[in-house]
Amino acid sequence: MALQGSEEIEEQLAEPEEIGDEDVSISPAEEITLNVGPGREEDTDSLLLPWDRFSAWLHCICVVGFDLELGQAVEVQSKTFFLLLKTSICYLSFPDSNSGCLGDTQFCFRFRQASGRKSSLGCFLDQFDRDAPVCLKRDQGHYYGYVYFRQVRDKSLKRGYFQKSLVLISKLPYVMFFHSLLKLIAPEYFEKQEPCLEAACNDIDRWPTPHPGKILVLPIMGTVMKVRIPTSYDKPGTSQLVQSTQPIQFHLFFFYRCFHPVFFHIQMLWELVLLGEALVVMAPSPAESSDTVLALVSCISPLRYCSDFRPYFTIHDSEFKEYTTRTQAPPPEPSVILGVTNPFFAKTLQHWPHIIRIGDMKQAGETVKQMKVKKLKNLKTLDSKPGD
Repeated sequence: MALQGSEEIEEQLAEPEEIGDEDVSISPAEEITLNVGPGREEDTDSLLLPWDRFSAWLHCICVVGFDLELGQAVEVQSKTFFLLLKTSICYLSFPDSNSGCLGDTQFCFRFRQASGRKSSLGCFLDQFDRDAPVCLKRDQGHYYGYVYFRQVRDKSLKRGYFQKSLVLISKLPYVMFFHSLLKLIAPEYFEKQEPCLEAACNDIDRWPTPHPGKILVLPIMGTVMKVRIPTSYDKPGTSQLVQSTQPIQFHLFFFYRCFHPVFFHIQMLWELVLLGEALVVMAPSPAESSDTVLALVSCISPLRYCSDFRPYFTIHDSEFKEYTTRTQAPPPEPSVILGVTNPFFAKTLQHWPHIIRIGDMKQAGETVKQMKVKKLKNLKTLDSKPGD
């Protein structure tokens, strides 16, 4: 896959992005009509065109750096990236300046797909999505951004810091899987730059399609990942993905540690999510913000959270005005869970009925600052005790 530098990006930015009701095709795979059934998976993979396998897992890969004149800017991208909301992605790929994230940080964000833009692989991949649990089905209206951000001191740079993010854009909500994938790709990329990224793209294009229930062998960067995507028929809590000697889960139980400081409020939070109440999570870093929002969304599993949620939301987001223009109440329809880190939101969203404020996380062995939960006075919670 050819990667594009900043000069080619500027040429694409000049192109009009407004598209009518016509679909934008990423590949000719839409012409293939297949009936997927037992014993037919090998046939479907053999009919895929070059880069269709890559598109089955990822929409694109991009690198976001910091420019002293432009701020956050896309430095490298795959071919189809010009279809997306570039400005929002640039800001969502970096922590807010107040976060002070030194070293390596991983988090994720979620944003809307532009109307009228559909992948030609969509109908084809929907056939593989039928057996997936509701929480792991391909998101039809949104993209996920999985970020590996590095910030280290560098006296050779005018800013004094090296700041760069490697971002994977996908419709698949495989949070733990893509975080694990980034741990393999990102450190190599920061050391070897574009040749490493092109090699990773070529590896991904040799992967089989993400078929639930099958053991998938995924070679990447000299490592082989053995993956089994869970099905809706699996027993809850079973191991879903194995990579070498370290087990990795597809589900989000890993994020439940976010609830430790607010354990006594867990039932109330479960009720708020189940009822689709508007909720904002104010955290000191995008990692804590996204982890907490994802934990809230997944706490009602196996039910699917059908409202909107943004694991990491910034003031530069294209929907910023949509969620902050009201002065008395959050938007009633649709309900939303927002994860934010900018202190500006503390005042802008103070009228929201439900707010979780997460204090600074301490080192191991130190006392963790409790979460503060703001709620309406007339909110009714269950009074039942365990065992009743």
